Amino acid sequence: MGTAIDGSAIDKVLKDAVATGVVPHVAAIAADRDGIIYEGGAGVRIVGENHDPVTTATHFRIMSMTKMVCTTAALQQMERGELELDAPVDTYCPQFADVRVLEGFDGDTPKLRAARGRATVKQLITHTSGLGYWFWNADLVRFEKVTGVPNVVPGSAEAFKAPLVADPGTEFVYGINTDWLGKVVEAVAGKTLDVVIKEGVTGPLGMNDTMFRLDEARTANCVTVHVKGDDGTWSSAGEILNQNPDWWAGGHGLYSTPRDYVQLERALLRGGELDGERILRQETVDAAFANQIGDIDFPAEIPSADPPITDALRVGPGWKWGYGLLLNTQDVPGRRRAGTGAWAGLFNTHFFVDRTTGVCASIYTNSLPFISEHEAWKTYVDFEAALYSCL
Repeated sequence: MGTAIDGSAIDKVLKDAVATGVVPHVAAIAADRDGIIYEGGAGVRIVGENHDPVTTATHFRIMSMTKMVCTTAALQQMERGELELDAPVDTYCPQFADVRVLEGFDGDTPKLRAARGRATVKQLITHTSGLGYWFWNADLVRFEKVTGVPNVVPGSAEAFKAPLVADPGTEFVYGINTDWLGKVVEAVAGKTLDVVIKEGVTGPLGMNDTMFRLDEARTANCVTVHVKGDDGTWSSAGEILNQNPDWWAGGHGLYSTPRDYVQLERALLRGGELDGERILRQETVDAAFANQIGDIDFPAEIPSADPPITDALRVGPGWKWGYGLLLNTQDVPGRRRAGTGAWAGLFNTHFFVDRTTGVCASIYTNSLPFISEHEAWKTYVDFEAALYSCL
């Protein structure tokens, strides 16, 4: 076990955020290389309906925090010589050759052309293939509206008909890359993604509460997604994810608990090993925490194309992307150090791994919109600052 810190300042952040209506509920956890050093929660599982207290053993939809799990599975295949990161995606998934670039509209007709180059597996991992998400790309919002092609959340295989919005290797575009990566992993393994992840990641790390579909008992332990009404109060929007999807979504499909997911964070903090189980080589972990997009930058600001789903993301300049991780290239005063790897999930879950300080942490709520500046995002920042003040 790690040495517990005095977490009273963190407790106050969590309790105040719920008491003032900033978030509907929240759980947070932090660990060092030796174990958990803080865990806490505030609020209830379903506001106004179920008064089970939220803890670090509560289940959440972790959405895009799934990406690091799927990326780990792909990196394991790379280590075994089964997967070439520089190989074109269509080597493993021939249907990817049919994906074209959207470059505008002629009335309501999308203007599509062939991509200038074949996207690689590495470009899927680094979000430089050209694939996007509707909520941060107005052209994809319009494309979905005029074609009827759904986004990935409903779980329909039709979502893979979505086009590129940039040529491969030209810019960072956050999108459905890791859903395609999951298809690549399945093709290489000859198994479905849930099995690959269980065998290679969650099983070895003892993450027994992390899965694509919850059983009855775990469903009864899961929060619902919450939205805020005009009167400023939170209410449950129920279940958002399709419980019988056409495919297991490597980009967003997992449920987990804070206690479970911190096992992956600690394995990354420890160079790929935890409790005698090695899931990645040290050099692979080092590569995950290194700039893998070269001269391309992570955008300083990404405007919202769907405000009920997400606010704009404003991280400012000086950020890069590794393997599944957003990397800050400078220290954040009073918070994470340069080289920290982090990411988040659409329903407001966040994690970071600071190898310099030797700490990893995550914070969870299930609410929309994502990264709301004065709500979930503020709570995340306040939690991180309070944690570092205790170290």
